[in-house]
Amino acid sequence: MVERYAREEMKKLWDINAKYSAWLEVEKAVVKAWNKLGLIPDEDCKKIVENAKFDIKRIDEIESETKHDLIAFTTSVAESLGEESRWFHYGMTSSDTIDTAVALQMRESLKIIIDDVKMLMESVKTRAQEHKMTLMVGRSHGIHGEPITFGLVLAIWYDELKRHLKNLEETLEVISVGQVSGAMGNFAHAPLELEELTMKELGLKPAPVSNQVIQRDRYARLATSLALLASSIEKFAVEVRHLQRTEVYEAEEYFSKGQKGSSAMPHKRNPVLTENITGLARIIRAYATPAMENVALWHERDISHSSTERFWLPDAFITTDFMLHRMNGVISKLVVYPENMMKNLNLTGGLVFSQRVLLELPKQGVSREDAYKIVQRNAMKVWEEIQKGKPTTDENGESLFLQHLLADEELRSKLSEEQIRECFDYGYYTKNVDAIFKRVFG
Repeated sequence: MVERYAREEMKKLWDINAKYSAWLEVEKAVVKAWNKLGLIPDEDCKKIVENAKFDIKRIDEIESETKHDLIAFTTSVAESLGEESRWFHYGMTSSDTIDTAVALQMRESLKIIIDDVKMLMESVKTRAQEHKMTLMVGRSHGIHGEPITFGLVLAIWYDELKRHLKNLEETLEVISVGQVSGAMGNFAHAPLELEELTMKELGLKPAPVSNQVIQRDRYARLATSLALLASSIEKFAVEVRHLQRTEVYEAEEYFSKGQKGSSAMPHKRNPVLTENITGLARIIRAYATPAMENVALWHERDISHSSTERFWLPDAFITTDFMLHRMNGVISKLVVYPENMMKNLNLTGGLVFSQRVLLELPKQGVSREDAYKIVQRNAMKVWEEIQKGKPTTDENGESLFLQHLLADEELRSKLSEEQIRECFDYGYYTKNVDAIFKRVFG
């Protein structure tokens, strides 16, 4: 499903042609570097750079015999050249080509992911500004707490994405390294200058030191960065799923004309996109485990990492790209119901103002312990009455909680009716929203 809908731009970076094209790019860069160092004649260098090509079908034929993909590749390329082919892959080991080429693929793929994150941030920012003052109830443990705004929820998402963006940009630096250090990384058959010239040509940095491979902590950094990003995207998706629940119904995914929610129940409008995102996040996180286990290779290198990287690298990038675009669509088209948010905010008969009352009593000389008892006993009465089906407001629109507080003689001896009523002002909870937004969005 993901492969079917994934964007072509990302998919093409990881198909078989892209793999061999990256290998060829690295090999040509090394040829150019050898030429600059005086080993490869100008004419041979020119012929290789202009004429070297590979044939995928031929590579497969050769590999069926050699059981070595890099040798199959270099043999195929050599067949497209003349005597100058003797300089192709000169002084290199397989991982010099492969790991440096993968760095090119990872670099371009991560740039796409970074752009995706920026795209999502803009969508979240737009909706946050739209709903900056849209009141809703804040929940902890799934239970109503105090009034917040939907804009604040989205501001938190934006700030979280901003951290991911910084992490991904730093990770881009970590993975954009290559090597041409030879079979054991000791530069016995090629000078350090060869590696430096090659990486300059490719726009990479030379690894300060390597053995036969680029060290896999770099790859693990990438995998865990994508896993962390996926976890946050899942967090956003789970919130949307909760808000779409029938009992909550404060927001929902856009339901297009002609869309169907259930084969059996025609009334259904399900949060299928965010459920899908939740599942994909599990897959992306799963790739972090083999990436971290690949860090510990035998001595200077084994190939236990190779088989896993053929799976997790393309899949992690393609899936993350798909997931970010899907989440962006959810956010940009999200249908928000402010009226239902206000309805739910009033669902507990004014209990969301309990702390506001609690904090007024110590100002009048009441200990916090006694203040808590006064407010809690009235709050518990409201819970009991709601459970029995009593309306949360009276005919005058006054909440159950306010009614009980005004009738509490001990409380009234400390706070006037006016002081108590002032505690039921929603504006008290939004007075710092602008300042918070300035912190987040600048």
